[in-house]
Amino acid sequence: MELASVRRRPAVELLAWVVLAQLAGAVGSVFTVTALDSWYATLVRPWFAPPNWVFGPVWITLFTLMGVAAFLVSRSGHPRSRRALAVFGGHLVVNVAWSFAFFGLQSPSAGLVVIVVLLAAILATMREFAIVDRRAAALLVPYLLWVSFATVLNYGFWSLN
Repeated sequence: MELASVRRRPAVELLAWVVLAQLAGAVGSVFTVTALDSWYATLVRPWFAPPNWVFGPVWITLFTLMGVAAFLVSRSGHPRSRRALAVFGGHLVVNVAWSFAFFGLQSPSAGLVVIVVLLAAILATMREFAIVDRRAAALLVPYLLWVSFATVLNYGFWSLN
């Protein structure tokens, strides 16, 4: 299906953006799944660490919100929408890099470095999205809050292990 055809079908374009965001989550989960029952299970957990089953539904929801936000930006017609979507794409790369650093490399210290970069990338994405469509930026607020919590959690793993 060519891009012009997708653009004429908003529902298909929305689905494409959500799938793209979920794909980033799926790539990151490859590193997570391989280490979850082995390395991760051996770590001392911070007292406030949620049970493992919480992460899947939260991330699916957050990646869906990211996809909807990107869709709003892509449909806006704003002259900065391409730039905003490029920043969004770069931020997805950093998101996957955190899973690789923390779980793939089995390194809470590398994860901590990358997650701080991820926070900056989320803020940059929100700034660019806000210029184009405030609703898109607002859809990323839960993501920013979750990654802020995840940063504290990552720090907890780093300091305990």
